Amino acid sequence: MAVNENLAAAKAAGTELFNTAEKIFPDIKAEPGETAYTFMHTVPYEGSVGLVNLLTTTRVLRKGFKAHLVLYGPGVLMASGTRGFPKVGDEAFPGHMAINRQIQTFMDEGGTVYACRFASGALYGFPEDLLMEGVKPFHPLDVLDCALTAWRERAFQLNTWTL
Repeated sequence: MAVNENLAAAKAAGTELFNTAEKIFPDIKAEPGETAYTFMHTVPYEGSVGLVNLLTTTRVLRKGFKAHLVLYGPGVLMASGTRGFPKVGDEAFPGHMAINRQIQTFMDEGGTVYACRFASGALYGFPEDLLMEGVKPFHPLDVLDCALTAWRERAFQLNTWTL
């Protein structure tokens, strides 16, 4: 009986169910000149991975890294500047514009966003002028050269693929 009562009390708003004070690893901050690259080949809104990685990339930026977000394959669709319903920018339901808002937050705080021209045009018929303001289109061969640049810089890299 006591177990059931404790479980019922756990549903009360404000009940702390987890120890959020204990942190196992040190809170790493960037050292001067350190960079980070997040490569995302993911379909927007087909799961949480896109938004979670945008949040993580923003967190890396806030830790002081010079941060870059590289969108390729279906990832370019995340930076659509024409998302909304019934009008561009309208949120059809709560959270509908979360990806655009997070990309904008990332750029507003100093992050750089790149989107592959090949994926935009050849795969999705998505002209680069429909990308969000501030997103930099790049040549498809730059995907590899960007990864090699990150490697040469000894940068932190986060790579995400979804199909």
